[in-house]
Amino acid sequence: MTGHIDPERAAFEAFKALPRDEPIQMLNLIRLHERAQYADGRESTGREAYAAYGANSGPIFKRVGGSILWRGQPGLTLIGPAGEAWDHAFIAAYPSAAAFLEMVTDPVYQREAVPHRQAAVLDSRLIRHAPLTGGDRFG
Repeated sequence: MTGHIDPERAAFEAFKALPRDEPIQMLNLIRLHERAQYADGRESTGREAYAAYGANSGPIFKRVGGSILWRGQPGLTLIGPAGEAWDHAFIAAYPSAAAFLEMVTDPVYQREAVPHRQAAVLDSRLIRHAPLTGGDRFG
């Protein structure tokens, strides 16, 4: 199985073409490798590599104004492919799409965080949302 690890060029270009001055929320669904897949062959679990990604990306995430809005422990998939299970599920909030782009293009983020994420992640989904208000009904 080939997972979705990094954005495809067309998707990233579409993201950049959307308004950059509005707040965004990014739904993250992450499935980890049992053993990390580092290009240099170092040994680590996927969980350890993803924790290293968090430690290295955290200061940059905070600097651009990011915060974790919601985090949950994935459980049973009631609707969806039976084999599509996730290890992490969370929503990251950014003050603007420009702040997200600043983070992901930061040279320190690229050099010190991204290799850990790429080694850790077997499959993922990253979905941009515009914040809306809650309520007491669907739709």
